Amino acid sequence: MTALIVGTLAACSSPPPASPSRPPAIPAPLPPGAVVLPGDTGPLPPPMSQPKSRWVPVRWAELPGFTEDALHEAWNAWIKSCERPAPPFTSLCSDVRQLSIATGEEQRAWLIARLQPYRVEATDGNPDGLLTAYYEPMMEGSRQPGNGFNVPVYRVPAGLGTRKPWYTRQQIETLPEAQAALAGRAIAWLRDPVESMVLHIQGSGRLRIAEADGTVSLVRVAYAGTNDQPYQSIGRWLLDQGYTRDATWPGIRAWLAANPQRTNELMWTNPRYVFFREEPLSPLDAGFGPRGAQGVPLTPGRSIAVDRQSIPYGTPVWLASSGPQVQLNRMVMAQDTGSAILGAVRADFFTGWGPEAGDIAGRLKQNLRLWALWPR
Repeated sequence: MTALIVGTLAACSSPPPASPSRPPAIPAPLPPGAVVLPGDTGPLPPPMSQPKSRWVPVRWAELPGFTEDALHEAWNAWIKSCERPAPPFTSLCSDVRQLSIATGEEQRAWLIARLQPYRVEATDGNPDGLLTAYYEPMMEGSRQPGNGFNVPVYRVPAGLGTRKPWYTRQQIETLPEAQAALAGRAIAWLRDPVESMVLHIQGSGRLRIAEADGTVSLVRVAYAGTNDQPYQSIGRWLLDQGYTRDATWPGIRAWLAANPQRTNELMWTNPRYVFFREEPLSPLDAGFGPRGAQGVPLTPGRSIAVDRQSIPYGTPVWLASSGPQVQLNRMVMAQDTGSAILGAVRADFFTGWGPEAGDIAGRLKQNLRLWALWPR
């Protein structure tokens, strides 16, 4: 699945109310050479609004690459969304399932007939935003500490909600009372504090765990909660202190290799701490990512995290992004969110799992435009 992504990368809520405070927008002209697609000839509806964005109706021909996308890949993600559909899309799910074996031309014709594309803009009319990416790391773990495995992956502690915010990362690792609350709550132990931080930032991961009987289990540790402390980037701290010009994970590892005595100092600059739950990985589960905020498994290359105040969960979205890393013109599903995913035109692209997906996710940071595909 990861190889498929790497190969292809190169290539809810109730309906938002009509904006009462702005006059109808004049749709932007079609791209040079574009023509109105068959079936997309009726009058355009008025703009719509969300708390953090404004949606401007457009013709399907405005969507870059619409006639070239391998829509069957997106259909797999949409079928997952139909496990917990947002109300505006519930009535479409029967068609979506039936069209899973249709041709790309049939799927495109159905989209044009049943959905209206809206260009997503900030409330000031700016259609440009930022695309980043995330992934599911794969790590080695142990059920017991020792032999180099000394960084715990904790379940949610008892009584977490009685104290908000809970202890900071530094306090969790140093205060006896915090340690007492976490006694016996470790799911597994990792070797490397940087791996632990990667796991906390990505929100889930796959662990190959050495069991006490000598067997090896593959499990998922999925996001279960946090200590309600603010997130602070350790890479940003290194940049601000002038310690490095490379805040990527390889750059952070290189700085720690030269300054191992400062590992705790660096990690403690991020007070946010994530707790996990263990999930078995069946062969079927292994083909999808963790469950996103919508409550359905993520599909590599076709699921994004969004600000739900801009785009409701379960909405099909057309994504267009070009930059030094990849060119993306494709249909994706809004199925997740994240603490750093804020704003009208903002998305985090799920790349999958393992080293290749991590390499893509670590490098991807480029321009973005989005179109919400809403039922007519």
